[in-house]
Amino acid sequence: MDIGTASAAPGELARGHLELTDLPTGIPERLPVIVANGAEAGPTLWITGGVHGDEATGVAVTQDVMREDLPQRISGAVVAVPVVNPAGLRRNVRTSYYGDDDPNRKFPDPESDSSTPPEVQERIDERLYDTIVDSADALIDNHTAGVNSHPFVIRDRVLYGERRTESEAEALADELEALVEATGLPVLTEYPAEEYVDKGLQRSTAGAVCNAAGIPAFTTELGGHSVVTEAARAAGVAAAYGVMDELGMLREWPDAVEEPGAFESPVEFPVRRFRGPRTETAGLLRHRVEAGDAVEAGEVVADVVSAAGERLDTIEAEHDGYVLGRKEGLAAYEGDAVLSMAARDDGALVAPRDAE
Repeated sequence: MDIGTASAAPGELARGHLELTDLPTGIPERLPVIVANGAEAGPTLWITGGVHGDEATGVAVTQDVMREDLPQRISGAVVAVPVVNPAGLRRNVRTSYYGDDDPNRKFPDPESDSSTPPEVQERIDERLYDTIVDSADALIDNHTAGVNSHPFVIRDRVLYGERRTESEAEALADELEALVEATGLPVLTEYPAEEYVDKGLQRSTAGAVCNAAGIPAFTTELGGHSVVTEAARAAGVAAAYGVMDELGMLREWPDAVEEPGAFESPVEFPVRRFRGPRTETAGLLRHRVEAGDAVEAGEVVADVVSAAGERLDTIEAEHDGYVLGRKEGLAAYEGDAVLSMAARDDGALVAPRDAE
């Protein structure tokens, strides 16, 4: 199996790189790639990390899945790109220095009507996307969410319209459901469909592979950024092996890899991503809840105090659910979200791309 300069014969693991653009200094921008090719035929699982340059645990998980003995444990192949955004990694920041916007919103969206010529980050993402969808049967994109955040996996809304019928979308959603459940991580569905498209999430790595190419793909969020969080790293590696097992690829579970399920959902009902509640009062935040805490609508989750310590306001939860993470930093401005939450979700998993 050949991906960039990495060439792995059956039963071999190979390392190399993908060259996706040239830098002004005359040196190509290279993405590291690792290929584990099983001795027997089977599905191909892609695993990516580091599309946000400061998300260290996602990089470590993508590296650590690729054990030297992996080719002897699988049928099919696993392809890993641990650092999708080397320009961000060099500076330990979320974005690349090709632009100030999110590099994880630049992957192809064939149903968009944009006439703006693609700039370099969009070209890099499109070339990587083309390489992925040429061979992938499934994809895991590893991220981190925030300081002390509760690990989880995000299931995209599956859209129908020009690309697929509603019944085809439902079949794809079923495939995706089986894979996210196999991770052993708490499962969140993405934002409601209209908000999902408004935020450009169909142009994220997993969103594009799923909704443009029709390949089941999802995102993990594994703890905080900038440093590797060990418990989240171990859970992310276990999640990847759980997916290999679900795909029928895994012939033998490694002793050094724990079983999936180290983190559980604190609630029994289905949930989706939600940013909030928000403060309408500027001041300093005093949180009353921590990541992993279940909350009910109307429960006070934070206080806003003055710089002199006087209580100015209280913030109440808007939904039943649980806390994924808390706003970083002490200062809060009006309109700031104080929490990232898993909120109760009664919405459909599949939705029309262009709903009225």
